[in-house]
Amino acid sequence: MDTILTDNNFKPDEFNPVAIAKSICKQFKFKRLELNITQSELASKSGVSLGSIKRFETTAEISLKNLLMIALVVGSSDEFLQLFTRKNYKSIEEVISSGKVKTRKRAR
Repeated sequence: MDTILTDNNFKPDEFNPVAIAKSICKQFKFKRLELNITQSELASKSGVSLGSIKRFETTAEISLKNLLMIALVVGSSDEFLQLFTRKNYKSIEEVISSGKVKTRKRAR
């Protein structure tokens, strides 16, 4: 599983975990600089170590917990709530045409 996230597999044109991580990292750094927050200030305000922040901005590697902690500081935590959301139907016809929607309790 670790081989998925290596630079050896990174191809900029592909939609893969490395490309997504690097894009998130780039967008985060832009936002941090836009807010005029230094890495040290971010570490102090978020409780994430300076080393973790530096590693994130250079290699795009960070734990989910630390990513959420720094996202709170830069005001981007709401975006995480949009991940894995369920489909919102616009009309009853849409619900009927999609068939019966059953909420799964577990995978098989």
